[in-house]
Amino acid sequence: MAEPHKQEEHFDVLTKTGEKTGLSKSRGDVHRDGDYHRAVHVWIFAESTQELLLQLRADCKDSWAGLWDISSAGHISAGDSSLETARRELQEELGVILPKDAFELIFIFLHETSTNGGQFINNEFEDVYLVTTLDPIPLEAFTLQESEVSAVKYIHYLEYKNLLANEDPEYVPYDVNAQQYGQLFDIIARRYKVDNVARSLSLQKQLQRYASVSLNVELTGLSDADKGALDLLIKAAAIMDEIFNLQVWYSNPYLRDWLEKHAAASQLDKLKWAYYLINKTPWSCLDENEAYLTTADSAIKLLPEATRRVSGWKGLEYKAAFPSQKPPGANFYPPDMDKMEFTQWKDSLPEDQQNIVAGFFSVIKRHSESNSDSSSPGSINHLEGPKYDLYNVPFSQEYNSFLSKAAELLRKAGDRTSSPSLRRLLHSKADAFLSNDYYESDIAWMELDSKLDVTIGPYETYEDTLFGYKVLEQNLPMDDAYKSKDVSAAPIRVVQLLYNAGDVKGPQTVAFNLPNDERIVKDRGTSMVMLKNVSEAKFKHILQPIADVCITNEQREFVDFDSFFTHTICHECCHGIGPHSITLPNGKKSTVRLELQELHSALEEAKADIVGLWALRFLTLQGLLPGASLKSVYATFLVGCFRSVRFGLLEAHGKGQALQFNWLYEKEAFVLNPDETFSVNFDKVEDAVESLSREILTIQARGDKESAKLLLQKYGVMSEPLKLALHNLEQIQVPVDIAPEFPVANGILGKKQF
Repeated sequence: MAEPHKQEEHFDVLTKTGEKTGLSKSRGDVHRDGDYHRAVHVWIFAESTQELLLQLRADCKDSWAGLWDISSAGHISAGDSSLETARRELQEELGVILPKDAFELIFIFLHETSTNGGQFINNEFEDVYLVTTLDPIPLEAFTLQESEVSAVKYIHYLEYKNLLANEDPEYVPYDVNAQQYGQLFDIIARRYKVDNVARSLSLQKQLQRYASVSLNVELTGLSDADKGALDLLIKAAAIMDEIFNLQVWYSNPYLRDWLEKHAAASQLDKLKWAYYLINKTPWSCLDENEAYLTTADSAIKLLPEATRRVSGWKGLEYKAAFPSQKPPGANFYPPDMDKMEFTQWKDSLPEDQQNIVAGFFSVIKRHSESNSDSSSPGSINHLEGPKYDLYNVPFSQEYNSFLSKAAELLRKAGDRTSSPSLRRLLHSKADAFLSNDYYESDIAWMELDSKLDVTIGPYETYEDTLFGYKVLEQNLPMDDAYKSKDVSAAPIRVVQLLYNAGDVKGPQTVAFNLPNDERIVKDRGTSMVMLKNVSEAKFKHILQPIADVCITNEQREFVDFDSFFTHTICHECCHGIGPHSITLPNGKKSTVRLELQELHSALEEAKADIVGLWALRFLTLQGLLPGASLKSVYATFLVGCFRSVRFGLLEAHGKGQALQFNWLYEKEAFVLNPDETFSVNFDKVEDAVESLSREILTIQARGDKESAKLLLQKYGVMSEPLKLALHNLEQIQVPVDIAPEFPVANGILGKKQF
């Protein structure tokens, strides 16, 4: 590790769980007081020889002098980031200069030791990185820092593990127990000792969970002008895929291109590409984001200038890395940023800037990382607070090369269309892409009246003649004090999906409710789009087969498409009612989203579902849904529970659905029969639905995060009845979702069907 500078180095003081406290102390004080702090370990691994690079610590080192150790390591100084420290240490100690996509964070290890009679306490979180090169780097290519490193050598990882296990005195000791530093060796072994036949079978099984469905849409109702606009719109939409690829992880675009290029190399490579097309990432949506690829599957990149030049050697080739665990902040935040650091930085900003950095349309970066990138913070219009490493970059600047192309296509499409409202939407959306202000374009989208319906931009992914919003709001099962007095009617549009791109990976949505802008939700409500051909495909290929397996024979006849589709409409309607802008017990104005934070999505999906079910009964009893059968509504909802839970409990819809099923099952509204089928207890379901609706609405109205956490912890789980149903569905391989194909759009884009 690097020696202290003349002025003693300072470290960020961490909590026992590894979050920054906002304090920093000198190296000596940290080790005297036993403060938790952070360091980096970087291992260089040569794929072709299965060897790790070791360094021989210089004789002048104050610890472990003259022993073989990690490729490179060092403390993270106060204010510095983990990744930039890893890059810097590798450059300083070995003369190897690599970009951030060469570094894979494989695990974090907490090292707690006390030496010198308790005078030196080392409570250190060690961020362990793996750099995977294709071949060993020639030893003469390294430039060694004499005060740190005497020599370097490569050694097979299993030989090195054996030396450590036997406590060889020439090597710095590490516990190779699997729960500790042995993770390094286990990860390498799992990655490269793979049965390709077994892996192909596993990918085939994962692919079989999706039913391939061609969504062919008739265009006979469109004018020639609108058909011309459609071509441009699909090309603009395809650009959203490029942006999304980058938003997932910074090496994801390289991975995608590599998999596509090599898809024909073998059956395994073909399966990798096919499954990637569904997930758009190396993490499987239906397996709680478990990685189905590793960095070993990723793109090879050549960097001739990464080290000192060596005659006859073309330069360093490395694998573009990605972590096995999906980063919770994707590529919107620095991977080593924790919530405490973000909150402290945000709170240091003026109030108007706080709203921007906590909003939907920006990326958070580090000064320390940007200083080594092609663009420096000084050239970016960013928001920053004193003493903090974080700053904000608007989407309009971060993705300018993509958005400017998309804006040009939208403007041309707007000029071509014969619909005035569509022209207004496309022109305002083009402006928003370049200004980062989506307010006017969101209003234009809500007021769209066109045969072509376009939703494009940085989103998550009928006039109100059927549903009376104000009537529903005022009859919601919660305290009158929490009910909104001003509720806006939301238009509902039923469309046939022609093409989707961007964040539409894995399970496909059957509807969406936008915008997310709380100002518009408060003043104008929301607008809903129902994808009828997607709903029809899901009912045919998924819900009907689930009903045949999981629903008792006496109630199977109640399961129908109309109930499924009507509840979907009600679900989207109920996103627009209930608490949004709220007043906290201390009188502070806030929103449900801000107060519930990471719990908001799952609870909001559960609210929309269960209140939607409550609303269907209310509207039916009011005579507003003639011909509707409540028995069909409840039986079809039960089938939908099993469908959504199969998405996994890390996905908001899946977790929210588990919450509802388990609550209703506990209240005996859902019944497990001796033949392992399920049925609805029609005598108890209405009270159970109302009680859960009241519980969730009240939590939201109070902004009560603790109660939301307890509710999800107790009910948002994979209970035994759910496990039984999913096991039975697995036995007959009912698809989990659909994988849509878009023949019209693919024809325009020149894509071949895979």
